[in-house]
Amino acid sequence: MQVTVSPAVVTGTVTANPSKSAMQRAVAAALLSNGTSIIRNPGLSNDCLAALEVAENLGAKIKREFDHFEITSNGVKPFYDEINCGESGLGIRMFTPIAALSDLPITIEGHGSLTTRPMNFFEEVLPQLDVKCSTNNGKLPLHIQGPLKPKNITIDGSLSCQFLTGLLMAYGAVAEDVTITVDDLKSKPYIALTLQLMAQFGVKVEEKNFETFYFGKKQAYKACEYTVEGDWSGAAFLLVAAAVAGKAEVQHLNTASAQSDKAILEALKKAGAGMLEGVFTVNIQKADLKPFEFDATDCPDLFPPLVALAANCNGTTKISGVSRLAHKESDRGITLQQEFGKMGIKIELNGDLMLVHGGTGIKGAQVHSHNDHRIAMACAVAALTADGPVIIDNAEAINKSYPEFFDHLELLGGKIAVNV
Repeated sequence: MQVTVSPAVVTGTVTANPSKSAMQRAVAAALLSNGTSIIRNPGLSNDCLAALEVAENLGAKIKREFDHFEITSNGVKPFYDEINCGESGLGIRMFTPIAALSDLPITIEGHGSLTTRPMNFFEEVLPQLDVKCSTNNGKLPLHIQGPLKPKNITIDGSLSCQFLTGLLMAYGAVAEDVTITVDDLKSKPYIALTLQLMAQFGVKVEEKNFETFYFGKKQAYKACEYTVEGDWSGAAFLLVAAAVAGKAEVQHLNTASAQSDKAILEALKKAGAGMLEGVFTVNIQKADLKPFEFDATDCPDLFPPLVALAANCNGTTKISGVSRLAHKESDRGITLQQEFGKMGIKIELNGDLMLVHGGTGIKGAQVHSHNDHRIAMACAVAALTADGPVIIDNAEAINKSYPEFFDHLELLGGKIAVNV
């Protein structure tokens, strides 16, 4: 799909899409529970739908209603010996330890960029928990056979917090008097979200400084009703669009959320955007934007909207945390450099630091998403203040996380032309 976004003034009100991070975790918790859980305000992105399919293959019965999903489960009892996590990094890293709770040999597949992501972590860690595990030279497919037996274990948290999310959720179903110790954990807010959600489903973990996670008395997940909150990762693009091209109110955003990408508010403040926060809404208005410094190590998914923001700031913005970008849907540091370069924005990559030279004017151009949803959205936001239309190839990449994105941007006044 090719989408052309023309320069436009943004104004209006829009409701944030559901958080795929919270949705996928809720689906996993419902699978691990006994009984029927109700997931309200469900996400329908590709990653969320893949999570529902995995849960179904691992034993859950799923019924879709008009405004919610009913997930009935009696724990992990696989119907099949293979699951496919689609293109979801969180999905494969979270569901692999959960699937290992079964003693059935299971093959775990994925597609797209997921086939190139490293899976060595599982080969290093799962055998320590009595799980047989093999990969294809560190890549998919994964072959596992449990059952997983929780033990005191120390893991490296520097590559991704998503591996830890999977272990925490799996341990929550069977662990007793054991501790997971983590070195150099990144994206701590996402682990806070995991622990928050586990607690809502009845499993509590004693956490100290995001370094140790203690499971005392054996617990069990309890089916419950859960409402998925708005997604700060997707809303970040709408908030930046308002900051650079007009004004907007984005609703259904919990300003007390544990989602790490809520940090977009900090970046917008540093850049000088006009802002008014409510409890579940944020108002953003265009102002004279200045370059800023921001550490995105704990929120690497913010790099694309931050670059779109920085491109509109009068000077050089410094964003640290580039090392977190290599194993995303694309190598995002390089991809942002290439695609924004086509629009006349110079980006330098110096080790862990990204320098975005803004204020030089964004040019109309033809760009490519590299099958990366966040690259497509960042280019669309940049187009709002370009000197001409920006044509985005492979724009359907947005379906991975935010299929409503172009509709929402159009609702705010964006000029969108779709060529399927």
